[in-house]
Amino acid sequence: MTCTDGDFGTHRVFLTILTSKAESAGRTVIAVDPRNTSRTCPSCGHVAAENRPSQETFHCAACGHTAHADTVGAINVLRAGLVRRNARQG
Repeated sequence: MTCTDGDFGTHRVFLTILTSKAESAGRTVIAVDPRNTSRTCPSCGHVAAENRPSQETFHCAACGHTAHADTVGAINVLRAGLVRRNARQG
């Protein structure tokens, strides 16, 4: 997670609670680096600030892929989590 010094404790508490809840439900929390997840094209992998012409819109400058920015971020976070999970199971 990316956070400033001031809110690192808050994020740690959140992650601790989330991990506890997930474990009680038989799930696993995998923390991933959120940097560029909403700027990376899930279709071609191109990373650029220009891929986000607005808060809500994602439009890849390289391949033209268009989607809601939250959807793009969610896809990229999921993929990063799966990569980390698979590396652990390796």
